[in-house]
Amino acid sequence: MSDKTIENNSTLLMHITMKLSDGSAADSTKVNNKPAQVTLGDQSLSPAFEQHLLGLSAGNSKEFTLEAKDAFGEVNPDNIHYLDRQKFNSETPAEVGSIVTFTQPGGEIPGIIREVNDLSVTVDFNHPLAGQTITFAVDVVEIL
Repeated sequence: MSDKTIENNSTLLMHITMKLSDGSAADSTKVNNKPAQVTLGDQSLSPAFEQHLLGLSAGNSKEFTLEAKDAFGEVNPDNIHYLDRQKFNSETPAEVGSIVTFTQPGGEIPGIIREVNDLSVTVDFNHPLAGQTITFAVDVVEIL
């Protein structure tokens, strides 16, 4: 075990468990025992998340809570779209709660169907955890 600590631009392997404010688990890399590889400073993590990792070493664990703006962001009303009901069919059914993927010029984007009526389907393209306070439990496996 080295005495290396996490600093800006560190790449590390870590397990991340996310819990909602009611205590229920939202997701965990431990389910498949496949730690996430992340690099601080590459914009994949929020600055607030990265601040909690600085100074940790391999083998360290830490739990912290981030408000929505520092976790997955606030819900952006511009990311909620109303699509013509006729765009959906038996291959792509319009069912509330289902996730559909749309192809955009920059790649694919998933959306959650929030509402269905006779004329339109409301699709939310915000991150599923947007607008929520999240508690993160991290276990640093290795600093690469």
